[in-house]
Amino acid sequence: MMMKRKLSTVGSFVMIGAMLAACSGPPQSAPPETTPASGENMDDIEIIPEEGAELVVWGNGDEHGEWAEYVAEKFTEEYGIPVILEEVSHTEAPGILQTDGPAGLGADVFTAPHDHVGNMDAAGLLIENFFPEYYKENFMDAAILGTSLDDTLFGYPYAVENTALYYNKDLVDSAPETFEELLELSKDFTDTRSDHYGIMFPPDDFYFVYAFLGGYGGYVFGNDNTDPSEIGLNNEGSVQAGEFLREVKEASLPLNSEDITSDIIGTLFNEDQVMFRISGPWDVAPHTEAGVNFGVAPFPTLSNGEYPTNFSGIISYFVNAYTDYPDAAALYAQFATSEEMLEKRFEMTSQLPPHTALLESEVVLSDPILSGFLEQAQYSQPMPNISEMEVVWGPMADALTSIWNTDRDIQEILDSSVNQIEESIEAQNN
Repeated sequence: MMMKRKLSTVGSFVMIGAMLAACSGPPQSAPPETTPASGENMDDIEIIPEEGAELVVWGNGDEHGEWAEYVAEKFTEEYGIPVILEEVSHTEAPGILQTDGPAGLGADVFTAPHDHVGNMDAAGLLIENFFPEYYKENFMDAAILGTSLDDTLFGYPYAVENTALYYNKDLVDSAPETFEELLELSKDFTDTRSDHYGIMFPPDDFYFVYAFLGGYGGYVFGNDNTDPSEIGLNNEGSVQAGEFLREVKEASLPLNSEDITSDIIGTLFNEDQVMFRISGPWDVAPHTEAGVNFGVAPFPTLSNGEYPTNFSGIISYFVNAYTDYPDAAALYAQFATSEEMLEKRFEMTSQLPPHTALLESEVVLSDPILSGFLEQAQYSQPMPNISEMEVVWGPMADALTSIWNTDRDIQEILDSSVNQIEESIEAQNN
């Protein structure tokens, strides 16, 4: 915990905002000015919580909720600030907050996926991180990039997740080093009559398939996914990735995309009918409970010698711009993402922490399953977090479905998809 000099600027803004709100009656349509004063290095400032502060924190349930209860209890013990936990999933929180925030009903601190940062910032829902330099020095670059916008860090990251290659150890001795080898193994194992398949993943889901586009040189937006005026989803590399998908279908997965859902894949993998699958850490527990003898490894290399560059997702705490207690809220977000609290989170949830000290710890590296995800993470790219990404998913899902289910020209399919994305971005910005 960094304790330096007292912060008074933010508290003053809050009192002024509270006085104005009391005079005006209904909730204000714009959040109070609660961001750190310009020119201040917040890493040199001690956060003093507002007098009488009490916080509402939104987060996920299950073991994630149990960890949140632990954090809240320790935070209250240390600072004497009451914390009310409400179960609102990190995927639903951004949408709910767009209504609840201006109405004064939202949480002071909430969890959200990093790819919502652009939309949340555009809606005026976020206060920037009070300790940017500390997080830049101690957290994964991907976590910082993913929760930043225009070089401003908004998030307090607490988890990172990405896909990797699951393999059934009863069907194959080890994970292959190249996709050429993997497809050879898959071809010999695949038998559609008995529902046995060498490798499975949702071929129409851009989240999963982007790994191949990125590995062959495709990309979403220019300038590290910050420039929507440049789209690389129909370049030569993306076309090559489309050709690779058809190679996978021919060798190992001769089904239409609508017959390859995550539920079907999970069931078949549990029954030892799939040799390899691509998925994230969320499937570790279900396969473990099913008694599958499996391992997790980084993706094999592609025909160009490159590793697939899959999307990574960063889950983060954010401070609501409409909070009455920005100092206390920032203090809570910092406390929850401290090395001590994130180590406890790893123990309780097995979710990879983005804190570099923990990622390099023996506790994480000695776990053969999680270390497989961690090894693939070095090739991962954070999903674009600018608002224009919202219009990419639909057209790319349609494009991938067409590439997988038909023999139409891949270049034409991708060109059509990119045209649709460009038109949607132009309409969005006008």
